[in-house]
Formats: sequence, C-alpha cells, structure tokens
Amino acid sequence: MKIKIKPVKKIVGEVIVPGDKSIAHRALMIGALAMGATRIKGLPESDDCNYTAKAFRDMGINIRRELDVTIVEGNGLHGLKKPGNPLYVGNSGTSMRLLAGILAGQSFESTLTGDTGISARPMKRVVEPLNMMGVKISAKDGEYPPLAIAGGRVRPIAYKNSIASAQIKSAILFAGLYSKGTTKVVEPVKSRDHTERMLKYFGAKVKIEGRCVSVRGDRELKARAFEIPGDISSAGFFMAAATLLKGSKIKIRNVSINPTRAGILKVLSMMGSDVKIVNRKMRGPEPSADIVVKYSKTRGITITKDMVPSVIDELPIIFVLASLSKGKTIVEGARELRVKETDRIVSMQNGLKAMGADFRVEGDRIVIEGPKSLKGAGLKSFGDHRTCMALAVAALTAESDSEIEGMESVSKSFPAFFETLFNLTIA
Repeated sequence: MKIKIKPVKKIVGEVIVPGDKSIAHRALMIGALAMGATRIKGLPESDDCNYTAKAFRDMGINIRRELDVTIVEGNGLHGLKKPGNPLYVGNSGTSMRLLAGILAGQSFESTLTGDTGISARPMKRVVEPLNMMGVKISAKDGEYPPLAIAGGRVRPIAYKNSIASAQIKSAILFAGLYSKGTTKVVEPVKSRDHTERMLKYFGAKVKIEGRCVSVRGDRELKARAFEIPGDISSAGFFMAAATLLKGSKIKIRNVSINPTRAGILKVLSMMGSDVKIVNRKMRGPEPSADIVVKYSKTRGITITKDMVPSVIDELPIIFVLASLSKGKTIVEGARELRVKETDRIVSMQNGLKAMGADFRVEGDRIVIEGPKSLKGAGLKSFGDHRTCMALAVAALTAESDSEIEGMESVSKSFPAFFETLFNLTIA
C-alpha cells in the first residue's frame, strides 16, 4: 500500500506512543515462566508482540486482555507444553532469538519458524552459545531459520560475546534459568538491559558488574504487575520532526528513558536539539518520563562505535536529522543495521538520496553532509517499519509531496503511526 505525504510547516500537540516493544516481549515471556498471574498495563498491539503472545498460547499459557491490562497466567519455569505445530514468529527477530533460549530448557522438541524476511536473518550468533550450553539446535546451513530445538539439560557457561547484542545476551540468560549453576555473559559494550532488569524484578538471582551479567539457574520466578512505558524508538520520529520543523513544540508522554536505550536523547543533545525531560518516575523495573521537544537548528556530529548499540533502532531517523543539519555527521560501526528487517543502510541511503541528501557509505562508516533541502520523491519502505517512519518524517520537511510504498510495514511496531502523525501536523 502507498501513502502520500505532504510537507507541513510545523507540528504541535501531545503524543502517546505504543508501549516499548522490547520490554513487552520480555514481559510476556517472563510472565509466562513465572508462577501466578502477571498483570501488564500498556502492552502494545503490534505484530511482533502478538506473535510472541501466540507462541506462548500455543504452549498452553493463558494470555487474555481486560481493557488495557494483559493478564499472563504463568505456570512456572517448567510449565510450558509441547506445541502441536512449529511456533511461527512472523518477522520478529526478538521473538525468535529469545524464545530459542527459553525452549533450550524445555523437556520437549520444538521448531521456530517465521516469514521469508526472518528466514534470511542470521541466527548462528544465538545457536553457537546455546550449543555450548548442551542444547541441540539445527538451522538451515547452520545459520538461518527454521530452528529445530531439542530442549533438555542445560549447563551454565561464561560467554564472552564479540558484539553488543541484547538479543544474544537475553537468549543465553533465559537458557541459564534452566541450569544448575550460574551463567555469565560479558559484552564489549553494554547492550540494552531490559532482560536483566525484569528477571530481577520477578525474583531471579541476577548480578550485574559492569559489562558482565550473570543469572543463577533453577530458581522459580514470581508473578508481578507493572506498566510498560512508551517506546523511545517510536518517540524518536516525533522528536526529530519537532526539531526539524520551525515553530514546532510537542510533549510525548510516559516514554522509557532506560539509559541503555536512551542514546537518542544524547544524540539529539549533541546535535543541539531543544529536548527537556520532565515528570520522571519508575514504572516497575523501568524508568520513564515525559519528553518536551521544540524546534531548533541542529549540527552534524560523530557517532562513535561504542554509541551505536544505544541508538541502533534510531539510526534511520538520525540519518534524516543529519541530512538537514549543518555540517558533517559520521556514524562509525553501523554494520549491524545490515541485518535488521532489511539492510537499513541500503534502504535509508536509497530513500534519502532520492530526496537529494548527500549520503555516503565508506566501508563501515556512514557520512552525511548537510544541510540539504530535501525534495519530494517516490520512496520505498523495503518492508521495514523504521525506514518507513523515518522517510515519512523526511517527507514532512520536503519541498513537495512524496509517496511511500509499503506503509503497512509500520504495523510491526506502531500501527497507528500515520494517524498519530497527521493528528499533529499543522499546514
């Protein structure tokens, strides 16, 4: 499906974004493994989270919705039942990688499968450490889904990861819940920490020492109630739009400001954006706040390799900001973007260059020269939700109308994105 985007002068108003998808996945998973009823407020109605919920329903977990609260009736670590069919996770990489860790400790065999997009995404980085834990997993060419998992006895390991990946870390920690000892994961740079925060909140014995996280296995989890804060990745598109459009001012309510996820706030500050954090509070294990953003002139910056993990999902919208900021922006070590829902370096370069941006790829670096006045163009989402939303923001700033093919991709994380955006726009 295509959508036409007209340029606007400014945006004003208040925004509520969906609950954080990364936190939501873990809430469903850990709730299913805990003893008792976990009550989750603010679970987003996104495709990815729906696939995770269905996978656990297929393993005998009662998950139901009462108004804005999702109730997960957990049966304990060993309460899952063998599914009658392969567990289908659509295009959700988080679902597949984290479920692999949970299924590693089950007494039954299972298969994880997904759509054509996820069937081309690398899973060896999860398969290898789980194999080290004694789990038998087979994958196509040893690398790609479907994953056939023969669960059973899990042994604890101390694993040194070569890349900072919350999905790999989480899969190992989840498998470690089923071991008789302590499982450790060491990362080169600290990745997002939702899993360890939530495991600790549900009663797991978790220890965090710098870049090392450990969990002691064979300990039952207890159900908890909490509210999921808004997704800062989704908020990033509106923060960028308000920054770029003169006269804009918006408030985004109840957004996650987890330090391992809030790199976009640091990047915006470095670029000169007028961003204020107000009404800070804790929602269960996660910090949240309201974010107020006004128009401001921005400048190019260098995003170093060690900053990338905290903004990996926000880089597409940062590319848009960079195209319209004074000077040069350099992003180092961005290769992880190539193994997302699509190759986001290619998809964003394709879209922004069509609009007149100066976007270059130099080895493992991305160089964007600004400011460039963007022009309207025919654009493609490449089936990627973040590419689609980032290009929609770019189109708002353009000199003429644009059209984006593949607007339905936003349903992966933010089904109401365009409705929310158009409710803010002032011609």
